[in-house]
Amino acid sequence: MVWSLRELPELSEDEFQRWSQLLEDRTGIQIAPHQRAFLQTQIGGRMRELECDSYSHYLTQVVDGLQGMVEWSILVDRLVVKETSFFRHRPSIEFVRRLVQSRINNQALNGSFDVWSVGCATGEEPYALAMAINDCFELAALDPYFGVTATDISLQSLQKARKGLYHPRKVEQVTREERARYFIPADKELQVVEKIRDRVCFSHGNVLDVARMPRVMMDVIFCQNLLIYFRRWRRREVLNALVDRLKPNGVLIVGLGEITDWTNPKIKRVADDEIQAYVRLPEA
Repeated sequence: MVWSLRELPELSEDEFQRWSQLLEDRTGIQIAPHQRAFLQTQIGGRMRELECDSYSHYLTQVVDGLQGMVEWSILVDRLVVKETSFFRHRPSIEFVRRLVQSRINNQALNGSFDVWSVGCATGEEPYALAMAINDCFELAALDPYFGVTATDISLQSLQKARKGLYHPRKVEQVTREERARYFIPADKELQVVEKIRDRVCFSHGNVLDVARMPRVMMDVIFCQNLLIYFRRWRRREVLNALVDRLKPNGVLIVGLGEITDWTNPKIKRVADDEIQAYVRLPEA
């Protein structure tokens, strides 16, 4: 029988627990019992490619040494959520725009304005941030002294993000003016213009390993639609680590309602019902 057509056995309860625990340990993403079919489909698809008919045997391959690391990087691309769009939550982007405008108007820009997009998927979010920030510098007739660091656990997503090529449906929330300024036709797709692509640095990174990442202090950390897949205690752990990467008066922006029971003595929440953002307090 052709392997691609071969029917694999059902993922047993024990196997589901082992696989879901591996995913959570390595990415923070929690898989609920009703998502067993999704997990089985994604793992099973890769097993067919490898002509492997045992979930347990494949799990051993995934966790075994250097080859296992390579195999995990392939599999994780199929397991993590990558659906996003430009200006997905425009109020949060507009808050960043107002922050940059305020600092320019008050001559409060101290060096480069640095932004970190955590869990950037295929790049729409960091590019949207770069567009909004670039607007501010151009309006003030200033050299665009800013940079956006974009990290994700999926190597495949990062590869696509670096190209900056998108199907027209991905830019549906982009205004006509923004589309004219920041995209150029590329066959049947649209490509982010070079001056914006040059401002975004895509890098492989796991939000669970913030401590291992280069310690660059940020003016804005954007972490939306990522923590909802984590357990509450892990959300707090990740957010506390991100706070320590903010400059004084830097801002951490999360998805509205993603975290409701978190406090940190180093920050205060922004009074705005449309967004969920926190400002790093100046050092005493």
